[in-house]
Amino acid sequence: MKLYALSLAAGLLVGIVYSLLQVRSPAPPLIALIGLLGILMGEQLIPLGKQWLHPAPASAATVPAATQATSASAAKPTPSTSPAQVSHAKQ
Repeated sequence: MKLYALSLAAGLLVGIVYSLLQVRSPAPPLIALIGLLGILMGEQLIPLGKQWLHPAPASAATVPAATQATSASAAKPTPSTSPAQVSHAKQ
């Protein structure tokens, strides 16, 4: 998003300089820019539609940390497991 803001700011600065120098901008007319915006929006419709129709399953990254902590604490030493093996498994 920062890159877009910088690009817009640079464009505004160049536009101001062109206006001060009374030079006509080589940019395409507004109708062409609106068409380009439509193309960019159209490119995003297919991926958004696919994501909407087939949402990705929840991954471990989306599971709250509290849930992960409780499952990690479940690894307690048993009579057949030495404390050294349990501490090695936690690392």
